[in-house]
Amino acid sequence: MNIEVKSTHDAQDDPRNDDILIWVNGELVRKDDAKVSVYDSGFMLGDGMWEGMRLYNGVWAFFDEHMDRLFNSLKAVSLDPGLTPHDVKALLDKTAQANGITTDAHCRLMITRGRKAKPFQHPKLSRSGPTVVAIVEHSRPSEIVQGQGIRLASVPQVRGLPTSQDPKFNSHSKLNCVIACLQAEQAGADEALMLDPHGFVNTTNACNFFIVRRGEVWTSTGDYCMNGVTRQKVIDLCRSNGIPIFEKNYSLYEAYGADEAFLTGTFGAQTPVAEIDGKQIGYGSRPVMMQIRELYKSLIASEIERHRRN
Repeated sequence: MNIEVKSTHDAQDDPRNDDILIWVNGELVRKDDAKVSVYDSGFMLGDGMWEGMRLYNGVWAFFDEHMDRLFNSLKAVSLDPGLTPHDVKALLDKTAQANGITTDAHCRLMITRGRKAKPFQHPKLSRSGPTVVAIVEHSRPSEIVQGQGIRLASVPQVRGLPTSQDPKFNSHSKLNCVIACLQAEQAGADEALMLDPHGFVNTTNACNFFIVRRGEVWTSTGDYCMNGVTRQKVIDLCRSNGIPIFEKNYSLYEAYGADEAFLTGTFGAQTPVAEIDGKQIGYGSRPVMMQIRELYKSLIASEIERHRRN
């Protein structure tokens, strides 16, 4: 039986993306000509960091928070991008403007250690400076996914101890998440629900994870998951609007019995979860998630207005 697999990053088709210009090391090049060397450390080793951002009415939402995460990660792995956050904003704006994009857009900014002199591991073999690529696409989340939700399967692949590869790194080394996604697909689901090293519910292969039980919003402790910008905004919104929110350890047992479950991420904002391991979550209505979604939209509107005033 063929089962249609959905993704939290499913976007509505937009033919304008077929011929966009992409920023590659200081130049804007056509999509089909946008290339990096096979010697690049990102291609060869996954040695690099990336950041995903949304453009709303000319404003890169929560830009400062995204730059804090990116530059903290780059510093932690001794990767000097040769850029400041101001430089990053300038190149993102230039790329968006070159494509005539002002809103409903998603950016993937990628910074690697650069081209290596020889095809080996040592970071000192990257001698020509970093590789910087920015892809800015017209991108609206799939209405089907946003309405019907995602099916998750719990998987054996975990994420993960900071002493192995800190899950707070938005690194090019995503193989553990790719494996988790494959395990979920092979179980007949769309994406993976990953546990932490102690067996508690943690994150998905692509997004942060929340449940709602009896009016309370629960998410993981945050110790073993990506420090998501949208995740933190949701936590802050709950706290400032009287919605009980807990960062805590909880088990699959409690996730299965949740009234609602949803994912957070820069692309989809809040994406509902329809089922976990074949078990339907709740009864179809998602009042708490919908309240949070509206609060988040208002926060984005406030962010746009703040930038216009400045």
